[in-house]
Amino acid sequence: MLSIEQLTQAALSLPSALRALLAEKLVESLEFDTDPAIKTAWVTEAKKRRDEVRNGTIQPIPGEEALAQVRRLLEQ
Repeated sequence: MLSIEQLTQAALSLPSALRALLAEKLVESLEFDTDPAIKTAWVTEAKKRRDEVRNGTIQPIPGEEALAQVRRLLEQ
């Protein structure tokens, strides 16, 4: 079995497209460690927000505007 150093070196020697694919696969593998209760809560919240946008309860704002608002709040 390869050491973590050997594995890292081998991965870093791959072309960038393959490194990106490897990174994606590694991240996907971590998602299975999510607590089912937390995952259910996130899905419920996402659906609630989707429905609020669809029925006009809330109006979405562009991402750039949302980030600008957050930055202003952090500067206070």
